[in-house]
Amino acid sequence: MTPKGYRFAAVEAAIKKPGRKDLGLIFSDSPAAAAAVFTTNKVKAAPVLLSAERISKGTAQALVVNSGNANACTGVQGMSDARETTLLLAEYLGIDAELIQVSSTGVIGVPMPMERLKSALPRLAAECGKASLDDLALAIMTTDTFPKTAVRTGTIKGVNYTIAGIAKGAGMIMPNMATMLSFVLTDAALDANWIKRCLSSAVDRSFNIITVDGDTSTNDTCLLMANGAAGTDLICEDTPEAIQFADMLDQVLLELAKQIVKDGEGATKFVEIRITGAVSDADARRAAMAVSNSCLVKTAFFGQDANWGRIFAAVGYSGAELDPDALSLWFDDICMASGGIFAGGDAEALGTLVLRNKEFTVTVDLGVGKGQATVYTSDISHEYVSINADYRT
Repeated sequence: MTPKGYRFAAVEAAIKKPGRKDLGLIFSDSPAAAAAVFTTNKVKAAPVLLSAERISKGTAQALVVNSGNANACTGVQGMSDARETTLLLAEYLGIDAELIQVSSTGVIGVPMPMERLKSALPRLAAECGKASLDDLALAIMTTDTFPKTAVRTGTIKGVNYTIAGIAKGAGMIMPNMATMLSFVLTDAALDANWIKRCLSSAVDRSFNIITVDGDTSTNDTCLLMANGAAGTDLICEDTPEAIQFADMLDQVLLELAKQIVKDGEGATKFVEIRITGAVSDADARRAAMAVSNSCLVKTAFFGQDANWGRIFAAVGYSGAELDPDALSLWFDDICMASGGIFAGGDAEALGTLVLRNKEFTVTVDLGVGKGQATVYTSDISHEYVSINADYRT
Protein backbone atom coordinates (compact mmCIF):
# COMPACT_ATOMS: atom_id res chain seq x y z
CA MET A 1 0.00 0.00 0.00
CA THR A 2 1.34 3.43 -0.99
CA PRO A 3 0.49 6.73 0.73
CA LYS A 4 -1.81 9.02 -1.26
CA GLY A 5 -0.49 11.95 -3.22
CA TYR A 6 2.91 10.56 -4.22
CA ARG A 7 4.19 9.52 -7.64
CA PHE A 8 7.37 7.67 -8.56
CA ALA A 9 9.73 7.11 -11.47
CA ALA A 10 12.78 4.91 -12.08
CA VAL A 11 14.92 4.95 -15.22
CA GLU A 12 18.31 3.76 -16.43
CA ALA A 13 21.04 6.41 -16.53
CA ALA A 14 23.99 3.96 -16.70
CA ILE A 15 25.70 5.95 -13.94
CA LYS A 16 28.10 3.13 -13.07
CA LYS A 17 27.26 0.62 -15.80
CA PRO A 18 24.32 -0.09 -18.11
CA GLY A 19 21.71 -2.77 -17.65
CA ARG A 20 19.60 -1.59 -14.70
CA LYS A 21 17.48 1.30 -13.49
CA ASP A 22 19.69 3.45 -11.29
CA LEU A 23 17.96 6.84 -11.13
CA GLY A 24 14.77 7.39 -9.16
CA LEU A 25 12.24 10.07 -8.31
CA ILE A 26 9.76 10.61 -5.49
CA PHE A 27 7.27 13.39 -6.23
CA SER A 28 4.54 14.69 -3.92
CA ASP A 29 1.58 16.34 -5.63
CA SER A 30 1.88 19.16 -3.11
CA PRO A 31 4.75 20.45 -0.96
CA ALA A 32 5.11 18.25 2.13
CA ALA A 33 6.27 18.86 5.66
CA ALA A 34 9.67 17.21 5.72
CA ALA A 35 12.62 16.36 7.93
CA ALA A 36 15.82 14.44 7.49
CA VAL A 37 18.66 13.02 9.51
CA PHE A 38 22.09 12.79 7.90
CA THR A 39 25.43 11.13 8.49
CA THR A 40 27.56 12.25 11.41
CA ASN A 41 30.66 11.48 9.34
CA LYS A 42 32.74 14.68 9.01
CA VAL A 43 33.36 13.74 5.38
CA LYS A 44 29.94 14.38 3.85
CA ALA A 45 28.87 13.82 0.26
CA ALA A 46 27.73 16.78 -1.83
CA PRO A 47 24.07 15.61 -1.88
CA VAL A 48 24.06 15.46 1.93
CA LEU A 49 25.37 19.01 2.22
CA LEU A 50 22.88 20.38 -0.30
CA SER A 51 19.90 18.48 1.09
CA ALA A 52 20.72 19.43 4.70
CA GLU A 53 20.77 23.09 3.66
CA ARG A 54 17.36 22.83 1.99
CA ILE A 55 15.57 20.61 4.52
CA SER A 56 16.19 23.19 7.23
CA LYS A 57 13.17 25.04 5.82
CA GLY A 58 11.00 22.05 6.77
CA THR A 59 9.44 21.48 3.35
CA ALA A 60 10.14 19.24 0.37
CA GLN A 61 8.20 18.14 -2.70
CA ALA A 62 10.54 15.82 -4.54
CA LEU A 63 13.61 13.64 -4.16
CA VAL A 64 15.99 12.59 -6.91
CA VAL A 65 18.26 9.67 -6.03
CA ASN A 66 20.89 7.69 -7.89
CA SER A 67 22.86 4.54 -7.21
CA GLY A 68 26.32 3.69 -8.58
CA ASN A 69 28.06 6.93 -7.60
CA ALA A 70 28.16 8.54 -4.14
CA ASN A 71 29.23 12.00 -5.36
CA ALA A 72 31.39 12.13 -2.23
CA CYS A 73 34.91 13.56 -1.99
CA THR A 74 34.30 15.29 -5.33
CA GLY A 75 34.98 18.85 -4.20
CA VAL A 76 33.43 21.99 -5.66
CA GLN A 77 32.46 20.13 -8.83
CA GLY A 78 30.47 17.60 -6.82
CA MET A 79 28.41 20.37 -5.21
CA SER A 80 27.89 22.00 -8.57
CA ASP A 81 26.74 18.69 -10.07
CA ALA A 82 24.26 18.04 -7.25
CA ARG A 83 22.82 21.53 -7.53
CA GLU A 84 22.62 21.39 -11.34
CA THR A 85 20.77 18.07 -11.15
CA THR A 86 18.04 19.63 -9.03
CA LEU A 87 17.85 22.79 -11.12
CA LEU A 88 17.31 20.82 -14.32
CA LEU A 89 14.80 18.48 -12.73
CA ALA A 90 12.91 21.44 -11.26
CA GLU A 91 12.39 22.80 -14.78
CA TYR A 92 11.01 19.48 -16.01
CA LEU A 93 8.72 19.09 -12.98
CA GLY A 94 7.63 22.73 -12.84
CA ILE A 95 8.56 23.26 -9.20
CA ASP A 96 11.10 25.28 -7.22
CA ALA A 97 14.52 23.59 -7.06
CA GLU A 98 14.67 24.43 -3.35
CA LEU A 99 11.91 21.84 -2.83
CA ILE A 100 14.01 19.04 -4.32
CA GLN A 101 16.13 16.80 -2.12
CA VAL A 102 19.00 14.93 -3.76
CA SER A 103 20.65 11.70 -2.62
CA SER A 104 23.35 9.42 -3.98
CA THR A 105 24.95 6.09 -3.15
CA GLY A 106 27.80 4.15 -4.68
CA VAL A 107 31.52 4.56 -5.21
CA ILE A 108 33.24 7.38 -3.30
CA GLY A 109 35.66 9.76 -5.01
CA VAL A 110 34.47 9.37 -8.61
CA PRO A 111 33.02 12.40 -10.42
CA MET A 112 29.36 12.08 -11.33
CA PRO A 113 28.93 11.23 -15.05
CA MET A 114 26.82 14.31 -15.60
CA GLU A 115 26.20 13.92 -19.33
CA ARG A 116 24.59 10.54 -18.74
CA LEU A 117 22.66 11.83 -15.75
CA LYS A 118 21.43 14.94 -17.52
CA SER A 119 20.27 12.96 -20.54
CA ALA A 120 18.17 10.76 -18.23
CA LEU A 121 16.46 13.57 -16.29
CA PRO A 122 13.82 14.42 -18.97
CA ARG A 123 12.85 10.73 -19.09
CA LEU A 124 12.73 10.60 -15.30
CA ALA A 125 10.28 13.52 -15.19
CA ALA A 126 8.21 12.13 -18.06
CA GLU A 127 7.94 8.74 -16.31
CA CYS A 128 6.64 10.31 -13.08
CA GLY A 129 3.71 8.19 -11.94
CA LYS A 130 4.64 5.13 -14.00
CA ALA A 131 6.73 3.38 -11.34
CA SER A 132 5.97 2.06 -7.86
CA LEU A 133 7.71 2.56 -4.56
CA ASP A 134 8.96 -1.02 -4.94
CA ASP A 135 10.58 -0.02 -8.26
CA LEU A 136 12.37 2.79 -6.48
CA ALA A 137 13.60 0.40 -3.78
CA LEU A 138 15.21 -1.67 -6.55
CA ALA A 139 16.78 1.36 -8.24
CA ILE A 140 18.67 2.48 -5.12
CA MET A 141 20.31 -0.90 -4.47
CA THR A 142 24.08 -1.32 -4.72
CA THR A 143 25.45 -4.48 -3.06
CA ASP A 144 22.01 -5.22 -1.61
CA THR A 145 20.60 -8.62 -2.57
CA PHE A 146 16.95 -7.66 -2.08
CA PRO A 147 14.88 -4.45 -1.93
CA LYS A 148 13.87 -3.25 1.53
CA THR A 149 10.33 -1.98 2.15
CA ALA A 150 7.96 -1.62 5.10
CA VAL A 151 4.38 -0.32 5.46
CA ARG A 152 2.00 0.46 8.33
CA THR A 153 -1.53 1.90 8.32
CA GLY A 154 -3.41 3.85 10.95
CA THR A 155 -6.69 5.66 11.53
CA ILE A 156 -7.45 9.06 13.04
CA LYS A 157 -11.11 9.95 13.66
CA GLY A 158 -12.20 7.52 10.96
CA VAL A 159 -9.63 8.70 8.40
CA ASN A 160 -7.09 6.13 7.25
CA TYR A 161 -3.46 7.03 6.61
CA THR A 162 -0.32 5.14 5.56
CA ILE A 163 3.37 5.22 6.38
CA ALA A 164 5.60 3.51 3.79
CA GLY A 165 9.39 3.33 3.75
CA ILE A 166 12.19 1.99 1.62
CA ALA A 167 15.87 1.62 2.42
CA LYS A 168 19.11 0.45 0.93
CA GLY A 169 22.23 -0.75 2.65
CA ALA A 170 24.27 -3.89 3.10
CA GLY A 171 27.82 -2.71 3.75
CA MET A 172 29.41 0.37 5.35
CA ILE A 173 26.72 0.09 8.01
CA MET A 174 27.04 1.60 11.45
CA PRO A 175 24.96 4.64 10.74
CA ASN A 176 25.17 6.93 13.80
CA MET A 177 22.05 8.55 12.34
CA ALA A 178 20.27 6.46 9.77
CA THR A 179 21.01 3.85 7.19
CA MET A 180 22.91 4.59 4.02
CA LEU A 181 19.63 5.68 2.41
CA SER A 182 16.05 5.54 3.66
CA PHE A 183 13.00 7.40 2.41
CA VAL A 184 9.76 7.35 4.38
CA LEU A 185 6.48 8.78 3.12
CA THR A 186 3.15 9.38 4.81
CA ASP A 187 -0.12 10.92 3.71
CA ALA A 188 -0.89 12.01 7.27
CA ALA A 189 -0.62 15.68 8.15
CA LEU A 190 2.22 16.30 10.62
CA ASP A 191 2.98 19.44 12.59
CA ALA A 192 6.09 21.06 11.12
CA ASN A 193 7.48 21.79 14.59
CA TRP A 194 7.28 18.11 15.59
CA ILE A 195 8.28 16.17 12.49
CA LYS A 196 12.07 16.50 13.01
CA ARG A 197 11.91 15.38 16.64
CA CYS A 198 9.63 12.51 15.72
CA LEU A 199 12.00 11.30 12.99
CA SER A 200 15.14 11.72 15.10
CA SER A 201 13.64 9.66 17.93
CA ALA A 202 12.58 6.90 15.53
CA VAL A 203 16.03 6.82 13.91
CA ASP A 204 17.69 6.50 17.31
CA ARG A 205 15.55 3.45 18.09
CA SER A 206 16.14 1.76 14.72
CA PHE A 207 18.95 2.69 12.34
CA ASN A 208 21.16 3.79 15.23
CA ILE A 209 21.07 0.33 16.83
CA ILE A 210 22.33 -1.68 13.85
CA THR A 211 25.83 -2.45 12.64
CA VAL A 212 27.22 -4.68 9.91
CA ASP A 213 30.86 -3.64 9.80
CA GLY A 214 31.27 -0.61 12.06
CA ASP A 215 31.65 1.87 9.18
CA THR A 216 29.63 5.08 8.94
CA SER A 217 28.98 6.23 5.36
CA THR A 218 29.58 9.65 3.85
CA ASN A 219 26.05 9.59 2.39
CA ASP A 220 23.74 8.33 5.16
CA THR A 221 20.31 9.93 4.77
CA CYS A 222 16.89 9.29 6.25
CA LEU A 223 14.14 11.51 4.82
CA LEU A 224 10.53 11.74 6.03
CA MET A 225 7.85 13.51 3.99
CA ALA A 226 4.26 14.12 5.15
CA ASN A 227 1.92 15.63 2.53
CA GLY A 228 -1.43 15.36 4.35
CA ALA A 229 -3.15 13.90 1.27
CA ALA A 230 -5.12 11.39 3.38
CA GLY A 231 -7.10 14.26 4.89
CA THR A 232 -6.27 13.64 8.55
CA ASP A 233 -6.34 16.35 11.15
CA LEU A 234 -2.93 17.84 11.86
CA ILE A 235 -0.98 15.51 14.17
CA CYS A 236 0.72 17.50 16.92
CA GLU A 237 3.17 16.48 19.61
CA ASP A 238 1.96 15.13 22.98
CA THR A 239 -1.40 13.90 21.67
CA PRO A 240 -2.77 10.34 21.42
CA GLU A 241 -2.58 10.65 17.63
CA ALA A 242 1.10 11.58 17.85
CA ILE A 243 1.83 8.59 20.09
CA GLN A 244 0.11 6.30 17.58
CA PHE A 245 1.98 7.78 14.62
CA ALA A 246 5.35 7.68 16.39
CA ASP A 247 4.84 4.03 17.29
CA MET A 248 4.03 3.15 13.67
CA LEU A 249 7.03 5.11 12.42
CA ASP A 250 9.23 3.22 14.90
CA GLN A 251 7.89 -0.04 13.51
CA VAL A 252 8.58 0.93 9.89
CA LEU A 253 12.12 2.10 10.56
CA LEU A 254 13.02 -0.86 12.78
CA GLU A 255 11.72 -3.30 10.17
CA LEU A 256 13.86 -1.61 7.52
CA ALA A 257 16.87 -1.56 9.85
CA LYS A 258 16.58 -5.28 10.55
CA GLN A 259 16.33 -6.01 6.82
CA ILE A 260 19.62 -4.17 6.31
CA VAL A 261 21.39 -6.34 8.88
CA LYS A 262 19.90 -9.52 7.43
CA ASP A 263 21.21 -8.41 4.03
CA GLY A 264 24.65 -7.50 5.42
CA GLU A 265 27.34 -8.14 2.85
CA GLY A 266 28.14 -11.84 3.00
CA ALA A 267 26.16 -12.25 6.23
CA THR A 268 24.96 -15.71 7.26
CA LYS A 269 23.71 -14.77 10.76
CA PHE A 270 21.31 -12.19 12.19
CA VAL A 271 22.19 -11.62 15.84
CA GLU A 272 20.43 -9.63 18.54
CA ILE A 273 22.88 -8.40 21.17
CA ARG A 274 21.20 -7.58 24.48
CA ILE A 275 23.01 -5.91 27.37
CA THR A 276 21.32 -5.84 30.78
CA GLY A 277 22.46 -4.90 34.27
CA ALA A 278 24.30 -1.75 33.17
CA VAL A 279 24.57 1.46 35.18
CA SER A 280 22.61 3.27 32.44
CA ASP A 281 20.99 2.64 29.07
CA ALA A 282 23.78 4.65 27.43
CA ASP A 283 26.43 2.43 29.04
CA ALA A 284 24.50 -0.64 27.93
CA ARG A 285 24.46 0.61 24.34
CA ARG A 286 28.21 1.26 24.53
CA ALA A 287 28.81 -2.35 25.54
CA ALA A 288 26.35 -3.69 22.97
CA MET A 289 28.09 -1.82 20.15
CA ALA A 290 31.50 -3.12 21.25
CA VAL A 291 30.28 -6.70 21.08
CA SER A 292 28.43 -6.11 17.81
CA ASN A 293 31.46 -4.59 16.09
CA SER A 294 34.12 -7.00 17.36
CA CYS A 295 35.70 -8.80 14.40
CA LEU A 296 36.64 -11.68 16.71
CA VAL A 297 33.08 -12.03 17.95
CA LYS A 298 31.61 -11.75 14.45
CA THR A 299 33.97 -14.33 12.98
CA ALA A 300 33.13 -16.69 15.88
CA PHE A 301 29.46 -16.32 14.94
CA PHE A 302 30.33 -17.19 11.34
CA GLY A 303 32.35 -20.21 12.43
CA GLN A 304 29.60 -21.28 14.88
CA ASP A 305 32.23 -21.26 17.61
CA ALA A 306 30.77 -20.73 21.11
CA ASN A 307 33.75 -18.60 22.09
CA TRP A 308 32.01 -16.62 24.83
CA GLY A 309 35.33 -15.27 26.15
CA ARG A 310 35.56 -12.95 23.15
CA ILE A 311 32.25 -11.39 24.18
CA PHE A 312 33.41 -10.83 27.76
CA ALA A 313 36.58 -9.26 26.36
CA ALA A 314 34.53 -6.88 24.19
CA VAL A 315 32.33 -5.64 27.03
CA GLY A 316 35.49 -5.30 29.11
CA TYR A 317 37.12 -2.84 26.71
CA SER A 318 33.87 -1.07 25.76
CA GLY A 319 34.24 1.55 28.47
CA ALA A 320 31.02 0.45 30.17
CA GLU A 321 31.09 -0.05 33.92
CA LEU A 322 30.79 -3.70 34.98
CA ASP A 323 31.60 -6.17 37.72
CA PRO A 324 33.87 -8.94 36.31
CA ASP A 325 32.74 -11.27 39.07
CA ALA A 326 29.06 -10.73 38.28
CA LEU A 327 29.11 -11.06 34.48
CA SER A 328 26.65 -13.54 33.01
CA LEU A 329 26.09 -14.54 29.38
CA TRP A 330 23.48 -16.49 27.43
CA PHE A 331 23.14 -17.74 23.86
CA ASP A 332 19.34 -17.69 23.54
CA ASP A 333 18.33 -19.44 26.80
CA ILE A 334 21.61 -21.35 27.25
CA CYS A 335 23.70 -19.94 30.10
CA MET A 336 27.32 -19.93 28.92
CA ALA A 337 28.82 -18.16 31.93
CA SER A 338 27.67 -16.97 35.34
CA GLY A 339 29.49 -14.97 37.99
CA GLY A 340 32.21 -14.35 35.42
CA ILE A 341 32.95 -18.11 35.13
CA PHE A 342 32.35 -20.66 32.35
CA ALA A 343 29.22 -22.78 32.85
CA GLY A 344 30.92 -25.99 31.66
CA GLY A 345 31.17 -28.46 28.80
CA ASP A 346 27.43 -29.11 28.50
CA ALA A 347 26.87 -25.41 27.99
CA GLU A 348 29.55 -25.37 25.27
CA ALA A 349 27.76 -28.12 23.32
CA LEU A 350 24.33 -26.52 23.70
CA GLY A 351 25.66 -23.06 22.86
CA THR A 352 27.23 -24.39 19.68
CA LEU A 353 23.82 -25.70 18.62
CA VAL A 354 22.35 -22.22 19.11
CA LEU A 355 25.03 -20.67 16.91
CA ARG A 356 24.09 -23.01 14.08
CA ASN A 357 20.79 -21.13 13.73
CA LYS A 358 20.49 -18.28 11.24
CA GLU A 359 19.07 -16.04 13.97
CA PHE A 360 19.82 -16.01 17.70
CA THR A 361 20.19 -13.71 20.70
CA VAL A 362 23.25 -13.05 22.86
CA THR A 363 22.51 -11.59 26.30
CA VAL A 364 25.16 -10.22 28.65
CA ASP A 365 24.35 -8.99 32.16
CA LEU A 366 26.97 -6.54 33.48
CA GLY A 367 25.84 -6.96 37.07
CA VAL A 368 25.94 -3.32 38.16
CA GLY A 369 22.54 -1.73 37.52
CA LYS A 370 19.28 -1.71 35.61
CA GLY A 371 20.37 -0.15 32.29
CA GLN A 372 19.72 -2.11 29.12
CA ALA A 373 20.12 -1.85 25.36
CA THR A 374 19.72 -3.90 22.20
CA VAL A 375 21.80 -3.78 19.02
CA TYR A 376 21.32 -5.87 15.88
CA THR A 377 24.37 -7.18 14.03
CA SER A 378 25.58 -9.84 11.61
CA ASP A 379 28.57 -12.11 11.29
CA ILE A 380 31.57 -11.54 9.03
CA SER A 381 32.22 -14.16 6.37
CA HIS A 382 34.71 -14.83 3.60
CA GLU A 383 32.13 -13.36 1.22
CA TYR A 384 32.26 -9.98 2.99
CA VAL A 385 35.96 -9.73 2.23
CA SER A 386 35.43 -10.75 -1.40
CA ILE A 387 32.64 -8.22 -1.97
CA ASN A 388 34.61 -5.33 -0.56
CA ALA A 389 37.91 -6.32 -2.15
CA ASP A 390 36.27 -6.23 -5.57
CA TYR A 391 33.73 -3.42 -5.04
CA ARG A 392 35.17 -0.96 -7.57
CA THR A 393 36.00 -3.51 -10.28
